[in-house]
Amino acid sequence: MSYVLSALIKRLDLVRDRIGRAAGRSGRGQDAVTLVAVAKTVPAETIVAALNLGIRDLGENRVQEAEEKIFRVRSAPGGGQARWHLIGHLQRNKAARAVGAFDRVHGVDGLELAAALSRHAVAASRVLPVMIEVNVMGVASQFGVAPDEIEPLVRAVSELPGLALDGLMTVGARPGRAEDSRPAFARLREMRDRVARASGVRLPELSMGMSGDFEVAIEEGSTMVRVGAAIFGGRTSRA
Repeated sequence: MSYVLSALIKRLDLVRDRIGRAAGRSGRGQDAVTLVAVAKTVPAETIVAALNLGIRDLGENRVQEAEEKIFRVRSAPGGGQARWHLIGHLQRNKAARAVGAFDRVHGVDGLELAAALSRHAVAASRVLPVMIEVNVMGVASQFGVAPDEIEPLVRAVSELPGLALDGLMTVGARPGRAEDSRPAFARLREMRDRVARASGVRLPELSMGMSGDFEVAIEEGSTMVRVGAAIFGGRTSRA
């Protein structure tokens, strides 16, 4: 067994254990949380190895950097079982390519982007699961809609053909301690509950938590965690 594979197994086992423990603290089972392994800068061969270890959901930040990698992974034995999540900011002019490459888009942050995704999904005869990104704490450097814009956007996106809106997404405090992110995660859960009641739109998914704070996110109700470095190691080891 190579050092890279051995290290991947150890890191993945540890992350799964931490997810299970955090889910238990929130009164849920480990299967209530989807682990999205963030594969940015990770070579296709390592991703295929992760798939062989049971990873099914993979995240990428940028369409243009992911397309060739997605093609290579899907062409590999067993690579077709991967579900690809676009977790980074998406520009409207790349909506068609996102629809062609990804199985889910986390970062819908406006009606114009949602409408573009809808148009291309309909043209491709598919239904694309999407989530609305919320800038919970109003951080200028982060993407996402303001909290008071969530409900009207949820109502509008839920009516678009070709899209299946089923949740909200946010980014925690960074850099900082994991506990620094807890208020944002708790607020997103509360916003989700309020908007779902008011709009009548089911929003079962909460995409929140990354390598530095995913346990806190799970404790606050996250159903999807986006974990990269804790699984694949730091960027310098990914080349």
